[in-house]
Amino acid sequence: MTLQIIATYAIAISLLIGTIFTLVAGIGLLKLNTAMSRLHAPTKAGTVGIGAFLIASMIHSWTFADGSFHELLIMGFLFVTAPVSANFLAKVNIHRGVCAPLPAPTNDDTWSTLNVPDADLETET
Repeated sequence: MTLQIIATYAIAISLLIGTIFTLVAGIGLLKLNTAMSRLHAPTKAGTVGIGAFLIASMIHSWTFADGSFHELLIMGFLFVTAPVSANFLAKVNIHRGVCAPLPAPTNDDTWSTLNVPDADLETET
């Protein structure tokens, strides 16, 4: 088997994996009923699916053409921005009170909640 045949199989497998993950992300986006649960489908499965598509594109460009690093830039941008935007969307939902209330913290009253320590309130005024 030549390198081109092996690369063709790798491209086909990457495209199949990308299709499955992107389909799962789309179904999750449509079927999940709350905004907080809808965040997981496109940020997790969608990112992996698009990453698999970009890997297939990288293999194709390096095997059958001159090669390109554009896919690496796209993948880096995607892997940096998707979690950050999901975090911002989750914070908006928490601040608006749209989602279920947060569980009570176990050891500290201010960690991962919207409470502000009394000492910080006194220093701000």
